[in-house]
Formats: sequence, C-alpha cells, structure tokens
Amino acid sequence: MKITAKWIASPEGDYAGARLFTKCFAPKKEIKKATLYASAMGIYAPFVNGTRVGKGVLAPGWTSYKYRVQYQGYDVTALLTASENRIEIGVGRGWAVGFIGHKDTDHAFFTQPAVIAWLEVVYADGSRDALETDGTWEVFTSEVTFAEIYHGETVDKTAEKTLIGKAALIEVKTKLIPLVGEEITEQERLAPVELIHTPKGETVLDFGQNMTGYVQVSLKAPRGSRIVLHHAEVLDKDGNFYNENYRAARNEMTYVCSGDEDVFKPTYSFQGFRYVRVEEYPFDTVDPAAFVAIAVNSDMKRTGRFSCGNEKINQLYHNIVWGQKSNYLDVPTDCPQRDERLGWTGDAQVFCRTGAINFDVEKFFIKWLGDVAAEQGKDGSVMGIVPDAMPGYKTRLSAAWGDVACVAPWQMYLAYGNKKALKQSFPMMKKWVGYQRSAGPEEYLWLGGYHYGDWLAMDAGEDSYVGATSCDLIGSAYFAYSTKLVVLAGEALGEDVSEYRELYANIRKAFRAYFLENGMPKAQYPVTEIIPEGRKKPIDQLRRGMTQTAIVLILHFGLCEENERAALAAKLVELIRENGNRMTTGFVGTPYILHALSENGYTDVAYELLMQEKNPSWLYSVTHGATTMWEHWNSLKEDGSFWSTAMNSFNHYAYGAVYDWIFGVAAGIKPIGEVPAYREITVEPHPNKCLGFVDTSIDSRNGTVRMHWYYKGDAVYYELEIPEGVTAHLTLPSGYTATLCGGSYRFAE
Repeated sequence: MKITAKWIASPEGDYAGARLFTKCFAPKKEIKKATLYASAMGIYAPFVNGTRVGKGVLAPGWTSYKYRVQYQGYDVTALLTASENRIEIGVGRGWAVGFIGHKDTDHAFFTQPAVIAWLEVVYADGSRDALETDGTWEVFTSEVTFAEIYHGETVDKTAEKTLIGKAALIEVKTKLIPLVGEEITEQERLAPVELIHTPKGETVLDFGQNMTGYVQVSLKAPRGSRIVLHHAEVLDKDGNFYNENYRAARNEMTYVCSGDEDVFKPTYSFQGFRYVRVEEYPFDTVDPAAFVAIAVNSDMKRTGRFSCGNEKINQLYHNIVWGQKSNYLDVPTDCPQRDERLGWTGDAQVFCRTGAINFDVEKFFIKWLGDVAAEQGKDGSVMGIVPDAMPGYKTRLSAAWGDVACVAPWQMYLAYGNKKALKQSFPMMKKWVGYQRSAGPEEYLWLGGYHYGDWLAMDAGEDSYVGATSCDLIGSAYFAYSTKLVVLAGEALGEDVSEYRELYANIRKAFRAYFLENGMPKAQYPVTEIIPEGRKKPIDQLRRGMTQTAIVLILHFGLCEENERAALAAKLVELIRENGNRMTTGFVGTPYILHALSENGYTDVAYELLMQEKNPSWLYSVTHGATTMWEHWNSLKEDGSFWSTAMNSFNHYAYGAVYDWIFGVAAGIKPIGEVPAYREITVEPHPNKCLGFVDTSIDSRNGTVRMHWYYKGDAVYYELEIPEGVTAHLTLPSGYTATLCGGSYRFAE
C-alpha cells in the first residue's frame, strides 16, 4: 500500500493533554465500504461522527519508533452517513513523546505528538475516494487536559473544545508498517471487593487483584465537582495506603464532572494497581458500585489451563497468569506501575517459554523481536531494554539479557513451528553470537563487561542486586547456550551451521578449562567487570563459582560431561540443604533450577523447592497474599516492612517461569525440537502427592493436549488426550513406555 497521507501535528508544538485532529467530508456517492487507517507518534483514539472506532486501546502500540511504527485499519462503513461526516482523532503524548524510563526521560523518541491517517472509500459503482491527513485538518483542545503514561490523566467534562488552528505538516522519519502484533484491548472487569477506611482515615477501594489497566467511574454529580484517584499495589503493615514503590510515577486520575451522567476512564495512560485511594469525591459517602477496574493487555488467546489438588499451587498459577497479562502489554515489560514499565530483555528471555504455554504469544513476539532486531547494534549487541526508551542512559549489555535474541526465537519456534518467523530472526541470532565472540579478551569466553548477573539472587545477602555468581561464568555459559541455539535453528532451517558447531565445541572446551576443576566449578573467580561511570567499584563485588546458579547453568546447558553430572547434582542438593532446603537463585538460576534437579534424578528435591513456603520461595509470596508474582523473593518481609522503595514491584512476572517446570515435568508435556508446535511430544509425568492431582492442557497449533493424573490410595491414574495427527512418546514412572497417536488413553500404576 502506497501511503500518501502526511504526518500532522498541532501548530502549538508539544502539549500536556490531548488534541483533536478533525476533518469533515461528504461522500460523493453511495458507499460500499470505508476503511480508516491511522497511526501516531504518541497514543491516538479515532472517532467517526462521535463514535469511538475499534476495540483497541493505547494505539498504535509501542515499537522502536525510530525505525518503525504500526498503523491500524478500521472498517467504519456502518458509521458513515450519506451527508456530512466528521473524522476526529485524539492524540496524546504516550510512549513516543512523554516521560518514559526510570530516569524520567522526556521526548525519548520524538519531539511532539503527531498523527497520520487516511480514509479509503469504495463506492457502490466500484470507484474510489480517499481522505488523508494534510494541512487542512483542524486542531482542537479536548476534555483531556493532562495525560502521561506514568502520571495519569485529567479528564475535565466542563472543558470547552477550542479551535487552535490548522494542523502543521511535520516530518517523521520512520517506517509505517501494518499492525504486526496483537491489539491492546480491555479484558476483565472487576468490581471492588471491599471499601476500606484505613487507620489514617483514607478511603480505599480494594479490587482484590493486582493488575494492569484503569478504573472506570460512572456517576452523576454536580458540575465542576472532582474525583481524584491514586493507585497502589499493597497496603502497609498497619493497613494504610502505600505507593512509595511507584517512585516518581504519580498514577493519578482526576475527573471533573459535567453535571450529567458521566463515565470516566483514561484514554492515554494506564496504571498498575490493586488498591485505589479516593482522594476527592463529590459526595460524603463513596459508592463502590460507581467503580469498576478494567484489565488491559495485548489481546492474546488463552491456550493453557492448569489445576491441581493444592490450593497454594493453584494460587501460584493464578499469580503467574495475571503477572503475564499485566506485563504483556504490547511489549514484555518488567512491571506496570512505577516509572519504568520497560521491555527488559532478561525478563522476556526467562519467561517466554512459559508465556507460550499460557497464551498464544506468536504475534506478540514476532512484533517485539522485530524491534529487538531493529535496535540491534551493527556489532550484534542487544541492549537491556527494547524499545530503548533511555537513549541518554545506555542500558548496559548483559549476558542473559541480550541472549533473548537467541532464546525467544527458538522457544517461539518450538511452540508454534513457524519457520518464516525463525528465519526472520536467524540473522539477529547469529549477530548476537558474533557479539559475544568479540565482547571480551577471549574468543571462546565472555570475560569482562558489566552485567546484571544473577539478578536479585539471595546468595550475596538479601539486599544484593547482582548476586554472588561469577558474571564471567554466566556470560560464558550463555555464550555457549546461544551458540547451541543457533545450531538448532540453523538445522531446522536447513542452513549450513558447521561454523557454529565448531564454535560451540570450542566454547564448551574453553568453559570447562577456565571455570571447572575436577568437574566442579571453582570456588571463586577474579572480578573482571567494567566499573560504570560514577561508581568506585562494581555492584556487589563478591563473585563465586560454587553457587546454586553456577551449578544449575552447568547442568542445564550441558557444560559438564555425563560422568560429572551425579557429583554436580549432589553438590547442588547439598547447597540447597545448607540453605534450609531453599534456593538462593535470582533471575538467571531460578528458571532452570527445578529442571536441573529433575533432569539429574532429584525430582523429589525439586518438589520440595516448589512447595517451600519460607523465603526465598515461590509460595512465600502466596502465603503473604500475593495475586501476581513479585520482583523480589522478599518484596514484603516477614515483619511487614518492604524490601525498598527504589525497586520493589509486586507485579514482576519473571519468577513465574516455574510453570514451565510444572507443565513440562510435573504434568510431563514437552514439545520436540525436530517436530515443533506439539506435533510430536514427549509425555513423562512425575506425580507427587503434594499436588494431589494435576489437570493441565494446552491448545497447540495441532490441537489440544491434556494430561490429568490423580491418586486413588497409592495408585496413580493417568488420563491423556492427544489430538489426531499428533504423536506422543509416553514414559511413566514405572518405566512403562509407549508411542501413542491421536486419541484418549487411560493408564494406572
């Protein structure tokens, strides 16, 4: 499609609220079909004859605006009349222009909001017409007088719509692309579960669920009266409203009533919250029935289901799903509430496999990985966040974060079998491995640099950021892993990857020589990371090799010989026992620790970790009332105090990666790389009475796979459903094996 419409902006330049870009037209003949296309540098909301168009919100979504921006198309045939029609597009600052990034970066991608649109009309006689944005469009003020992603919105129903002038033509140097990802849409609607009057005298609504979205308020109140809302994830230990962990993000909604029946909700911002403090209200008593919380996320189809006989694990799964929904809002963000909400690549990398079990995220990742590829440096480097919203604050390159360039494309291929998508990512995968190869002084090891390490691990102290595991070991282990994934991807695509097979062999050999001694990681390694500007030493200078995470990576990434596995696994169990049968792992080690145990004969210990309730553990947050995953194992401490105000999200999805183990090991369902998209699978369940039963399924590209196991006394019963055309290689704990094709099967042992 050749696009001849012009980018236009308000003649005033930048602004704080939203502007309405307007054009009227009358059709020349009878209309057969009309399609409105639109995009913006900012967030736009389209209207035809006063009716909001489409089901999407927060359009055009968040891309690497420097390189590309999506446009959406809307069928507006039914909204047009035979006489005069009014096209109106509201535009706010959004991600492209507003404050984004935890350094409060303004204008990260563009200098002012801008919009481009065109209406294509097909008449009944087959002729065509077009209405495009140009300098004849008029610009008006709107009822939205303030709007920022972090800070919220002010909607004034008494504000007059005033003509500012004709639109200004503006140059926008980016590529317009049709919608690639999923639309962002409104999802569940939650009524308040409690109206709270706190010890401080605050009026607080509890919606019962930490979430991403916004609150809709419906009421009739005197003209000019105000409703002011603030948002929070938790209450403090005394039961008072607490939002200090939001840092600079105000998350404030201000509504000014018209005097008639009003319905308020934001258009150009969203919040992360469970609790809402009603700061101002038109009446003496707050009516909970006037409020509803609307969840907002990318419109992904739910594909995974899980239930078991343990209510705490069921709550954990609930938290994992809501953590994903909350942070899969067009980009895989770290958190939805504070002045951050960024596409951290490490979080996306560790969770993407679980994400593809719970929901159909193929389009979501095709879109976002396109941005990763667009922002990849000429040297192959991949920054810590994508899109890069803080150009003046370069998020440092880090092992396990940049490796999303290899991990996510491969996991999406395993889940969906889309060779075209894998081929699109393959150059990025090779370039990333090329960067790793040249990143340090050694060709086959990644030594040096400044990494996030085993982020938020507990083994360097509970207030540590980076954890105790050697960053050189982590970097070199991921160098090997990503290279191995390039080999697997190349084989799937029929590419010649002999160079990468040789590279992998050399990396593995160098890793073993440098990091292992008698089949074990060395106790400690030199600190080689670069000291960032403004610091006298690296964060958490202690670096060790003998950690849970180090052993997990060596085992799970296959960096040990087979005859070394038993001793390494036993050492891992010893370290777990020494820590009170608990993990010490962070973002890097946690996703793989249960796998490392079950792959090496310690599924019982994996279950012990899964069921652990003391900090650090997955169930610690559950027993403390969590409804989503936490950023820190101890975001809320036993004494009721908080980890910190600097970095303490109660809606961080990364540790939810544990569901990959529950699904793939406890239930036992795994796709096979050579035959992806669950067309051929292994089914190897590992029942345990602590779960009582497991009933789980996935709606794959090749149909629904379901495993249900349960106990009757000491006997275990298995019910397996396999779609037609799918082959399952079954292995039961007794050692019984079978190759099964589509159908329903029952076993007992």
